[in-house]
Amino acid sequence: MTDKKLYEAMFLVDSADAAAEWEGVNAAIRNVLERAGAEVVSIRKWEDRRLAYEIDGKARGLYILSYFMAEGGIIGDIERGVQLSERIMRVLILSAEHLSKADIEKDTPAEAAVRQRRRPASGAAEGRKSEQAVAEDSDNAGDKPVPATLENAESEQEVTEDLEQVE
Repeated sequence: MTDKKLYEAMFLVDSADAAAEWEGVNAAIRNVLERAGAEVVSIRKWEDRRLAYEIDGKARGLYILSYFMAEGGIIGDIERGVQLSERIMRVLILSAEHLSKADIEKDTPAEAAVRQRRRPASGAAEGRKSEQAVAEDSDNAGDKPVPATLENAESEQEVTEDLEQVE
């Protein structure tokens, strides 16, 4: 019997399905891993994104990051379980032996976005004031307006509009 090693798996599921029934999607992933004999360390939402090409008629997908302990021989069983699952579209499994506990616990992009939305409104307003003052100063100096970045923009539309102004 070989020792168990740490693995990282990125699962791709339908965004609409995950939004409507997160517990069911989470259970499907956990079920595939546990049936193969893996010991689940964590399962967390990574990010919802537009897919480069449609998969099973779906244009968007939610990436779910999972860490688990397992023997190397069961990776094929996990991949077969994903192929048989109606909820999981794809999976990529990598060795994660090189990662520390701190690396595993880092915020995912989805968690960072939630944390940013929960910041106090007063801090966000102060941040906007200072960004606005910087933009006004650059306008007065004859520079082009400072384009919004994804970090300080209210929406992707604002970023797009600012980029069009710069061009």
